[in-house]
This record gives sequence, C-alpha cells and structure tokens, in this order.
Amino acid sequence: MNKGEITNLIKELIEKIADLTNEVAVFDEEHKDGTVTTWFKVEVKDPHVYIGRDGEALMALNHLARRIVESKIPREGDEKNNFSFLIDINGHQKKKIEGLHAMAHMMAERARYFKSNMEIDPMGAFERRIVHEFLSGANDLKTESEGVGPSRRVVIKYIGGI
Repeated sequence: MNKGEITNLIKELIEKIADLTNEVAVFDEEHKDGTVTTWFKVEVKDPHVYIGRDGEALMALNHLARRIVESKIPREGDEKNNFSFLIDINGHQKKKIEGLHAMAHMMAERARYFKSNMEIDPMGAFERRIVHEFLSGANDLKTESEGVGPSRRVVIKYIGGI
C-alpha cells in the first residue's frame, strides 16, 4: 500500500465517522530528524463528540485508524513504520502540540536559569514524545522519562555548556 492509498483509506474512514463541514485537508509536516507526519485536518459541526473529554475520543480515533492501516499493509517489511499520520479535529491536536511546545520551552528556560533538573507533570506517551522531540536539539539539556504508568513524566536535565 502506498501513501496515496493509505491517505484515501483514512479519508474514507473520517468521512464515514464524522459530520464534516468541509473536505478533509491533508498536509505533511517535516520534523527535525527528517521524518514526516501527514496531518488530516477535519472540520466538524460538533467537535466535542469526536474529541471527547481531554481528547480521549480523538486519541481513540487515531489509534483505530493506525490499526486499520497496519492491517492493510503486508507484515513482511517495515513499510508500516514509514507512514506516520495524525487526525486533527477542529485544530485540537495542533493546539495541544503548540501548548506542549510552549510548556517545554518554558521549563527548558527554567532548567537553564536555575542550572538544575525540571520535572514536568505526568503525561501520556504521545505528549512525552512531543516534549522529547521538541527539546532534542538543545545541546545543554537532556530529557528523560521517569516513573511508572500514569505517573510517568519528563525530566529536563541541565547538562551545562552551550
């Protein structure tokens, strides 16, 4: 399955589930490490139904779409790892990621100012990954996940010198 077929499959899924106000917009976002995430931007009339409390329904929709895509791709190769995507309902995911970036930047600046470790409140794996990726280019900081289960958190460690 190529990227175009996967994109059509996801669009079909979204159109069957969501009460769309516009077409599904698709765009690619390139990361610092060279990987690309394809975003499926969806506008709906009642976003709360598709987002749920704290974004739980949206995370479930993304998980379901990933599982469907994985089931359509042959298991022989690592092709399934080459296509990363996110479904975003009314900009919810984008706002969440921007908020995580702002918080990570603020905590990184605190770690630099105080020259000490800063712990971020517990968060899920997706949010922790975003923080790790955002701060991956900092030469004077190192990030690690600590804790177990729902209390797992990111610790930003000041390692000195720029």
